[in-house]
Amino acid sequence: MGDSIKRYLKFVKPYNLQIILTILIGIVKFAIPLFIPILMKIVIDEIIGSDTLSSEEMTRQLFYWLGGTVLVFFIIRPPVEYYRQYYAQYVSNKILYDIRQELYAHLQKLSLSYYSNTRAGEIISRVINDVEQTKNFVMIGLMNVWLDLATILIAVGIMLTMDVPLTLVTLLAFPFYAYSVKHFFGKLRELTGKRSQALANVQSYLHERVAGVSVIKSFALEEIEQERFDKTNGQFLEKALDHTRWNAKAFAVVNTITDVAPLLVLSYAGYQVINGHLSVGTMVAFIAFIDRLYGPLRRLVNSSTSLTQSFASMDRVFDLMEETYGITDKKDAVPLPPISGKLEFEMVSFAYEKDGVPVLHGIDFTVNSGETVAFVGMSGGGKSTIISLIPRFHDVTGGAVRIDGYDLRDIEVKSLRDQIGIVLQDSILFSDSVKSNILMGKPDATDEEVVAAAKAANAHDFIEGLPLGYDTKVGERGVKLSGGQKQRIAIARVFLKNPPLLILDEATSALDLESEALIQESLGRLENDRTTLIVAHRLSTITHADKILVIDDGELKEMGTHNELMDKEGIYHSLFQVQTLGHAK
Repeated sequence: MGDSIKRYLKFVKPYNLQIILTILIGIVKFAIPLFIPILMKIVIDEIIGSDTLSSEEMTRQLFYWLGGTVLVFFIIRPPVEYYRQYYAQYVSNKILYDIRQELYAHLQKLSLSYYSNTRAGEIISRVINDVEQTKNFVMIGLMNVWLDLATILIAVGIMLTMDVPLTLVTLLAFPFYAYSVKHFFGKLRELTGKRSQALANVQSYLHERVAGVSVIKSFALEEIEQERFDKTNGQFLEKALDHTRWNAKAFAVVNTITDVAPLLVLSYAGYQVINGHLSVGTMVAFIAFIDRLYGPLRRLVNSSTSLTQSFASMDRVFDLMEETYGITDKKDAVPLPPISGKLEFEMVSFAYEKDGVPVLHGIDFTVNSGETVAFVGMSGGGKSTIISLIPRFHDVTGGAVRIDGYDLRDIEVKSLRDQIGIVLQDSILFSDSVKSNILMGKPDATDEEVVAAAKAANAHDFIEGLPLGYDTKVGERGVKLSGGQKQRIAIARVFLKNPPLLILDEATSALDLESEALIQESLGRLENDRTTLIVAHRLSTITHADKILVIDDGELKEMGTHNELMDKEGIYHSLFQVQTLGHAK
C-alpha cells in the first residue's frame, strides 16, 4: 500500500498549493461551530446564572451574543463552505483526469499480446471504476483527515483551558479507538480488493456478452447464459458479503467505543457539578465538545470503507501502470526516413511466449521495392504472424526483419508505422461518423481529400446514399454498415494515408462476390506504385503477384510466380487445384 500511495502522491504534487488552501478554508469552516459550546457556557454561567445582571441586561447580553453568532453563521460561513467544497472537488477531479490521461497513454503503448491475454472489461473497469474510487483518498485521506485532526486539536486546546482533568477523561477512549481501527481496517483493505476484482469480473463478462449478443440469440443460449451470469454475479455477491460482515464488525466495535465517551464525561462532570467543583455551563460545554471531538472520528469510521476501497483501487491502477511494454524504442533508435519499400526477412524465427514453442522457423526472403508479394497456405500456418512482424506488432525472437536496410528494432516504431497501410479481414470502425473513420488515415486531411479517397475506394456512392452522408454515425464497430461497406471505408483511409508499404490481410475473404469485385478493383488501384504484401485465402485473387510465398507449419516451403509454382506441382499447385475444383462444382 505504501508504494501505491507514494506513486499516487506524484499525481497530487502539482496541486499541493490548492490542497493546502482547501485545508485552510476547511479549518475555518470546522472551527466556526466550535464556538457553540463556548456560547453555551457563556449563556448558562455568565448570563442566566449571573447574580449581578438584571433581566433586561441578561436579555441584552443574550441577544448581543446570539446576534454576533448568527452574523458569523449566515455571512461568513456560506462562502467559506462554498469555496471549500469547490476546491476539494476541483482538485480531486483534476487528479483523476491526470491519472486517466497517463493510463490511456500507457494503454496505447502496450503490445497486442497484452490485449490478447486481458479482457477488455477488466481494462475498462480499472480505468473508470478504480480510478474513480481513488478520489476518496484525495477527499478523505488528504483533506478531511487533516481538517478533522485540526478540529480535534483546536477542540482539545479550548477544553484544556476550561478544565484539564475533565479533558483527560474525555480523551480516555482515544487509545481504544486507535487500536480498533488498526485491527479491523487492515483486513478490510484485503477484502475490498477481492470485492473489486469480483466486480471487474462481472463487468468483463457483461462487456463480452453484450458485444456477442447476436451469437447468444442465434444459438438460443439465453437460459444457459443466464446460469453462467448467475455464477459470476454470485461470486461477486460472496465477496461483497464477506466485505460487509467484516465492515459491520468494525462499525459495531468502533462506534461503541465512541458512544461510551459521552457517558464517561457525563458521569465525571455530573459528579464534579454536584460537589461544587464545576459549573453547569462548563459541563454543558464539555458535553457539546464531545460531539465536536468524536464527530470527526465517526466521520473517519464511516468513510473507512471508501478509504480502504481507494487503497485497493490504487493497487489495481498501479498494477496496470506496471504492465511492461512488449515493443519499445531503443535508446539510440532513429526515425525511419521515407522508404522505397524494400523488405528483407533474414532467417526469422518467432514465438509468442518468451520460452514458448516457435511458430516461425528460418523464414528467409526479400521483397523488392514496388513488388506485390502474396502469402498463401493452410490456416494456422504462420502467414498472419509474418505480416504482424512488419509493423512491429511483435518482435522477432531470432533473425532480423529489415526495411530499406534498416533493422526494424533500430528505428522508432511510430516512424515505421506511419509508412505502412493495413487492411484487415475484419476492419475495425469506431462508433463515429464515416468521415471521422476515413480521417484516421490522415487526421489533417481536407474534405476534398476525404472524398477523393472514398471515390478511389469505390465508397463515395454508397456513402452519399447514407442518411447524413459522410456525417452518418456508423455504430459500434461499424454495425450499421455491411461487410463490404466497412471494408471500402477501411480502404479509403489507407488511400488517404497513401503509404509506401501496403499490407492486405485476407481483405476480401469474408465478402460476397459483388462486394469483392468492387474491393478488388479499388485494391488494384491502391497497389500501384507501392510495395504490397497480401495474405490471401482465395488464390484466384493473387495470380498477378510478382512473388507467391507458400507458408506451411511456420516454414517457407515454396516461392515463385503463379506459373512457376503451378509448373512445380507442389503445395501451391494442390491448393489451387482444390479451390478451382471446388468453385467448378
